Amino acid sequence: MLSRKNRLLLLKALSLVSIVRGYNILVIALAQYLASIYILSPDLPLRQVVLDVNLFLIVLSSAMVIAAGYIINSFYDSEKDLINKPRKSMLDRLVPQRTKIQAYFVLNFASVLTASYVSFRAAFFFAAYIFGIWIYSHRLKRIPFLGNLVSATLAIAPFFAVFVYYKNFETVIFVHALFLFLLIWSREMIKDMENLTGDLAQGYQTVAVRYGTTFTKGCVTFLILAALIPAYLLVRYFEVGYMYLYFIACSLLLLLFLVLMWRARFKSHYVWLHNILKFVIVSGVFGILLIDVDLVLDRLL
Repeated sequence: MLSRKNRLLLLKALSLVSIVRGYNILVIALAQYLASIYILSPDLPLRQVVLDVNLFLIVLSSAMVIAAGYIINSFYDSEKDLINKPRKSMLDRLVPQRTKIQAYFVLNFASVLTASYVSFRAAFFFAAYIFGIWIYSHRLKRIPFLGNLVSATLAIAPFFAVFVYYKNFETVIFVHALFLFLLIWSREMIKDMENLTGDLAQGYQTVAVRYGTTFTKGCVTFLILAALIPAYLLVRYFEVGYMYLYFIACSLLLLLFLVLMWRARFKSHYVWLHNILKFVIVSGVFGILLIDVDLVLDRLL
């Protein structure tokens, strides 16, 4: 049996993992590697990509900045989260606010230092990324439309870092990025409806607070229908291997999502809608493997 002190340390460790959302960071890191292998550098040997020290440092820097971003977001949203996510908030509060701030600065400093080993431009990029996350958490997230747009942009920034590193400017990459961006933007607006009670109580002027859920649903409908366009283009005009199955399946799921969204009334409904979009996004990460199922074996030889 664990002693009381050890149980408390374990709970604090779980609290820290909850705050930085370690599972999200692992998925993003995996997505960066898969995108590098299958989309950004398909002609390079697999070993050269996987063992690329600079790529590893970029992914590591991304992970640290994202973890720091979750920490500062938790710091600013602590009161709102007590209303919207009471159970998670109570777990998160096991880590003192002072410790959160200390971890925030350590992670950000370590990220820029790590990126500096790649290049000055990489260090500058992550410094700008850190500032963008802070200004979003401090001010921009309370502004309707702009907050959602900036949040979606920050979410795809780690992929932009890898994209710039490989200097691959093919059209297919931008179409993939547009599809992902529109899905993330939609998810951010669903979260506004999911967190409506806390946002109202804390004076957050989100789209759902200022214009109502019906208008917000109309915006999400537009974004989802817009996301179907790059999905169609990727299937029709680009070589995506068996990943066309993913785009067809997720397009059908997104149409079902719209039907469910317009019938949604309660927070539990919006939580389900949020999870559907998260599933589409995460499954897209593993769907990258379908671009060429023989690619890994061929490049290992």
